[in-house]
Amino acid sequence: MTRAAPPSPGVAPTLVGVASRAAAHPAVMWSAFVLVHLWLGRANFVGPSQPMGDVVSVYRTWMQQGVGGGDWVGVDRPWVYPLLAAVPMLLARVGGADHYGTAWLTIVLLLNAGALAVLTGWGRRNVAAGWWWIAFLAVLGPIALGRIDAVTVPFALVGLLLLGARPLLASALLTIGAWIKVWPAALVVAAVVALRGRSRRTVVSAAAVTTAAVVAISLVLGSGLNVVGFVGQQAGRGLQVESPAATPWLWRAASGVVGTYVYYDRQILTYQVEGDGVGFAARATTVVMALVVALVLLLGLRAVRLGASATRLLAPLSLAFVIALVVTNKVGSPQFVSWLAAPVVLGLVLSRRGGPSFVVPALVALVVAGLTQVVYPWRYDDLLAADPGMVALITVRNGAEVVLLGVALVQLWRVGSSAGRGADRAPQRRDGRDRGRRRGDQVRGDRSAAIMDA
Repeated sequence: MTRAAPPSPGVAPTLVGVASRAAAHPAVMWSAFVLVHLWLGRANFVGPSQPMGDVVSVYRTWMQQGVGGGDWVGVDRPWVYPLLAAVPMLLARVGGADHYGTAWLTIVLLLNAGALAVLTGWGRRNVAAGWWWIAFLAVLGPIALGRIDAVTVPFALVGLLLLGARPLLASALLTIGAWIKVWPAALVVAAVVALRGRSRRTVVSAAAVTTAAVVAISLVLGSGLNVVGFVGQQAGRGLQVESPAATPWLWRAASGVVGTYVYYDRQILTYQVEGDGVGFAARATTVVMALVVALVLLLGLRAVRLGASATRLLAPLSLAFVIALVVTNKVGSPQFVSWLAAPVVLGLVLSRRGGPSFVVPALVALVVAGLTQVVYPWRYDDLLAADPGMVALITVRNGAEVVLLGVALVQLWRVGSSAGRGADRAPQRRDGRDRGRRRGDQVRGDRSAAIMDA
């Protein structure tokens, strides 16, 4: 009997090398980016559970009321979103009423394209981070494009990437993002904690000036206190069905416990859980969120006090703030998972410049995104019916979010500890010239810490 010749040991490495070179080619990356957005756009229109429902029904109606009847949300009456959220919603009217959804997806595509161009230099650098973001969008699914959050992600991503080289522009972008949907404000706080000296002052000043400008414009338009109306709009919400805090009541509903069920809140326009103790739990989430965010802040300040550089601290601190807001939030909408893209991309970029490894957070974030897409939109009706299989799946998804929070907190602790041991700093000397040199190096380091050269 003759034996087949063993495969050449060089075949597999050759194939890997060819694949790696192909993936590194800008044309391949941009083709994948466009294809993913085309697929997500189609899924938004044809997928179950109306993934584009908020855009084509709610957003379009709000803008029509403003243009047609002079009744502007955020100005004439309190609104669930900050004022600048109306800008992309209004811009989407360029396609007319019949093409509002297509115009919205085009706006998001262009914003994401701009962010990818900044991240990768049109495909010439940070290739792995660029591919991770494309993969993240694909596994998160239609919700990655079909909500107002999709507009904030590119602002947040570019803002984080430019913090080192252009802190004024970066802070303005992050603050604009926060005036569209509040969460990027956490990234401004992370920047203020992680940066030093002039960079820190610039971030604070730019955020204050941008906020003052938005408030002034709002007041000129006649908003009065409605400019901060989004704060009160969130206060009275119950537990949304996808939030981690709602998990025990989902299991009670799945078990047939009388008085525990999922219902649609017509004022908030979302599905929530009802049952014994839900009201207390909803109120408690606010306290828990404050405590967890305070813990993240303390760990960040500890790392700064021990001498951690912005290069090592900024990404884990940003991720910890963002995932803390996701895990402890009583809303828990699936689009919140899109927020993870900005700090994870930052972490992948900085890990190649002396920051901590972000492989584990990147993988866990992909798992969270993939499970989220299964929940919404593909099996959302089963979740609303408290199907035990779907309740089990969202329990795993929520558990993965908690794991990601734990990973971020551990990284924060380790960054501080390594700085305390001197691993994050050059040896110190006592003469005045070295102290001056260290101060100059620190300022230059802070300016370049977050990454982009231009």
